[in-house]
Amino acid sequence: MNEAYFITLLCGALFGGQPETVHAFTYPGGAASIRTDCENENRVIEFGLDKRSSLDSIQQVLFAAEVTGKEPVVVLIDTDGRMGRFEWRIARAANIADVPVRIVPAALAVGDGAGG
Repeated sequence: MNEAYFITLLCGALFGGQPETVHAFTYPGGAASIRTDCENENRVIEFGLDKRSSLDSIQQVLFAAEVTGKEPVVVLIDTDGRMGRFEWRIARAANIADVPVRIVPAALAVGDGAGG
């Protein structure tokens, strides 16, 4: 399962949110846009697997919070049942930045754990 699977499955179910919302922003050199993983009325949520690729989750959610004016939240999908080095690094950085982190076991969203 990839990150997109968990975003689609969990965004609405856990947060009552909409996945993949686009927001425009300007910067001194022009204009661009970002796409949030998930957001609801009050929060912008960045999902990530417990892999190296999720180390940028804090930056992404903090910038999305700045653009949207919403509270940032990071959701890590735990694929191996342990607190590994990437979860640890993300959780420590999130603590410093005062960003809530939710860790969701992947098993809850696949197979018998997903309503079975």
